Amino acid sequence: MMSIRAMGQAAVTMNQLQKQLDIIGHNLANSQTAGYKSRQAEFSSLLFQQMNNLTDPENARGRVTPDGIRVGTGARLGAINNQLGIGAVQTTNRDLDTMLLNEYDFFQVEVMENGANEIRYTRDGAFYLNPVNDTEVMLVTRDGHPVIGTNGPIQFNRNFDGIDINEDGTIVVKRGADTEVVGTLNVVRIDRPRILEAAGDNYFRLPDLDALGYNFGDIVNAIPVGERIIQSKALEMSNVSIQDEMTRLITAQRSYQFNARTITMADQMQGLINQLR
Repeated sequence: MMSIRAMGQAAVTMNQLQKQLDIIGHNLANSQTAGYKSRQAEFSSLLFQQMNNLTDPENARGRVTPDGIRVGTGARLGAINNQLGIGAVQTTNRDLDTMLLNEYDFFQVEVMENGANEIRYTRDGAFYLNPVNDTEVMLVTRDGHPVIGTNGPIQFNRNFDGIDINEDGTIVVKRGADTEVVGTLNVVRIDRPRILEAAGDNYFRLPDLDALGYNFGDIVNAIPVGERIIQSKALEMSNVSIQDEMTRLITAQRSYQFNARTITMADQMQGLINQLR
């Protein structure tokens, strides 16, 4: 009985450790991705005993085992936390590269998914100009998604001699001796950034706020007017620490090996018991 329980505990833990290894691999693969935020797996122990049954009838719904002492073993992935510290500054001297100066600030991007437009958030400030028609261009991400300004997607006449993005997010184009403000980046401040969900491609999305008991205004807020929010001609690099990730990788691999050895030893013990019979 003890060997079977040990095998079950090791199998459960190995399954969760594999998820941690996937997260570490994802971090290492994005160590050079601008604006990427590393993720860290947090584990919670299942080694507990509940001596008294809960009295709420809802707890009995769907049970396939009789009421009694409930025993859990192994470990499970409790949460995947985004590490939001600012990454290193990389000066590029490229006019459309921008870096956010506050770690809780995010650019807004319009992404189409399943036929519907959805607002997503990113720290990647590498922008490009995409032709819309014969006369206008639009500010987009490296994936071609429109960048949201104060009046929606930023679109302006393509005939200009130079372009700059100022520290307050205003976009200024030069036409000869004249300058014109053609848009302003709608940067927002996320007051509770850890509730953001990873949406892939270096984007985040908001969860179901109603289910969490929040209003949109409790989470997403405008930046105070006049605040310096951007460093232009620079990018924020990934905040992944290669040394830390390699340490976690070695620790997770050793834990995986130890649990695999537990299953092997338990199987050998079962074989010896069967031979004695």
